[in-house]
Amino acid sequence: MFEWEVKPTLLWASAGVVLLLIISTVIIAFLTHRYPKKNFSELRARLRSWWWMAGIFILAMLIDKVISLFLFGFLSFLALKEYLSLIPTRRADRRVLFWAYLAILLQYYWVGIAWYGVFIIFIPVYMFLFLPIRMILIGETEGFLKAAGTLHWGLMTTVFCLSHAAYLLALPDEVNPTGGAGLLLFLVFLTEFNDVLQYIWGKLLGQHKIIPKVSPNKTWEGFLGGLVTTTFMAVLLAPWLTPLNLWQSGFAGILIATAGFFGDVSISAIKRDLGIKDSGNLLPGHGGILDRVDSLTYTAPLFFHFIYYLHY
Repeated sequence: MFEWEVKPTLLWASAGVVLLLIISTVIIAFLTHRYPKKNFSELRARLRSWWWMAGIFILAMLIDKVISLFLFGFLSFLALKEYLSLIPTRRADRRVLFWAYLAILLQYYWVGIAWYGVFIIFIPVYMFLFLPIRMILIGETEGFLKAAGTLHWGLMTTVFCLSHAAYLLALPDEVNPTGGAGLLLFLVFLTEFNDVLQYIWGKLLGQHKIIPKVSPNKTWEGFLGGLVTTTFMAVLLAPWLTPLNLWQSGFAGILIATAGFFGDVSISAIKRDLGIKDSGNLLPGHGGILDRVDSLTYTAPLFFHFIYYLHY
């Protein structure tokens, strides 16, 4: 299990993240005043939700890694629960859902004991094989393929992908001056930063839509503006929080910006398919859990494997 020590560099980095959030709040207030005819309500809601998210993550990381692990496990539980409340499920599959929820405890247990070999295959292989077996034993074949696919996709997205962020805390501290907590802060902040900046650039300069049928508000200007500013911020933060060199930190910024975009539009595609605007109303001001962790479902596994391949 984890050993925990708060490093001074992590404290300074956390203070810097809070400062940047304050600056972002001031900028949004200025834009609202400067462009009164433009609607910035969604942007304010995004930033307000990220204040909650960043505050909770930073406090958990500074207090104890086990608390952080519990937080991510609970986040996966809420996200999976919200996902299952949105998709149509067969009555016969209600008994199968117990095993899907149990997989959350087991997946984060593997993180807690840093057993990478089981962590990386438990949901993609063992739960992929086990859940259909449990469905078969119930004996209901109508809608079997759709039910098996949607349930495992939800488990992969809300549990397996998000658990990669938690596993950053289990990586050896010797490689990185701020340990796994620094890597997690780097990932979460840049994912948040990119989410807000893509929206701001799109709102100010957006003219050319990328995928209007999936997400009509996404533009090339917003995507590229967010990519450039997120990459710049990654280069600035990397020496404080990660073992990445200049080109690696630049690539990490590009990776997080691009992955965050696709995570966002993937959940948007689900909501459009289901004919809903928000995945829920749990978070104040901006929908549900899936609305806020959509980008992280893509950035967490991709950044984790990038850093793991290079330095661990």
